[in-house]
Amino acid sequence: MNERNIVVIGASAGGVEALSGLVSHLPAELTAALFIVLHVPRGAPSALPRILSRAGRLPARHARHDERVEAGRLYVAPPDHHLLVHDARVHLSTGPQENGHRPAVDPLFRTAARAYGSRVVGVVLSGVLDDGTAGLAIVKRHGGVAVAQDPEEAHYPGMPVHAATGVAIDHVLPVAEIAALLGRMALEEAPLVDGVPRAVEDDPAEMSPEVGANFPPNGRPSAYACPECNGVLWEVDEGGLARFRCRVGHAWSADSLLFEQAERLEEALWTALRSLEERGALARRLAERAAGSGHTTAQAHFAGQARDCAERAEIIRRTIMAGRPEPAAAEPAGPMVDEPREGAA
Repeated sequence: MNERNIVVIGASAGGVEALSGLVSHLPAELTAALFIVLHVPRGAPSALPRILSRAGRLPARHARHDERVEAGRLYVAPPDHHLLVHDARVHLSTGPQENGHRPAVDPLFRTAARAYGSRVVGVVLSGVLDDGTAGLAIVKRHGGVAVAQDPEEAHYPGMPVHAATGVAIDHVLPVAEIAALLGRMALEEAPLVDGVPRAVEDDPAEMSPEVGANFPPNGRPSAYACPECNGVLWEVDEGGLARFRCRVGHAWSADSLLFEQAERLEEALWTALRSLEERGALARRLAERAAGSGHTTAQAHFAGQARDCAERAEIIRRTIMAGRPEPAAAEPAGPMVDEPREGAA
């Protein structure tokens, strides 16, 4: 049988609640293997396997490199490692970050789709921005099923909504109904999809000391720099969506790139503000010394520089304090399957 028994799940903000709700409804006799990526800070410990094991009836643990895939288990990406899937094997990687994350959702979705084709079910749960959208598109291209949490239920609907905007979603459901759906699909035979290569391709997330980079990527150089390493970004097509990759393999979706650019711009503005205030303070000190020595011309010169620094610093301070807009909430491009109620998207 060619069952749909490879389930890949991505979540970010609000993901612990969504994942706990999902696994609490999974049957103990589930014949699928579930692979889970939750965005966690680098270097932070993760208690997610313990939380999920307590929430449901299936055992959860951090994935181990090169272990065999077994049905009825929850494989959780450990902190600071991409979780990848090959035929019957789990792989961990410290390859380049994607959308500023490691683990990231897209590498899991990509590698599972290439290894298992139509047997894969991709699930996007609560989170901000759009990690997982490009990977879900590749799942669909290889004949898999695309599922998104009902945005009205998600604490942070950004990831499900962006997925529905960029991908022809098959099911949009609350997590309890997603669990029931996974149980049914694990018993159904997946159709064979012709014309799509299923071999595991070279993937930036799999770079290691033994496997180097094969870059620059296919695509065209853009006018933008990578926020992570300042290298040139290439614009590439990934699952029909525009993505940006640099020579060393950092990858960005359009929305994540815009958000990261705004982060770096704010850092630069704070640095400029600090420099101006330090320069103004020095100019004021020199003006005071000149005044004490009776050098009126020097006093006027330094006082003028201090005023100029103060005026420029005030402009930058107002720019920073005005804030910047939150990431835009994407609107679905068309009707989605299995909408549980009006306005779910």
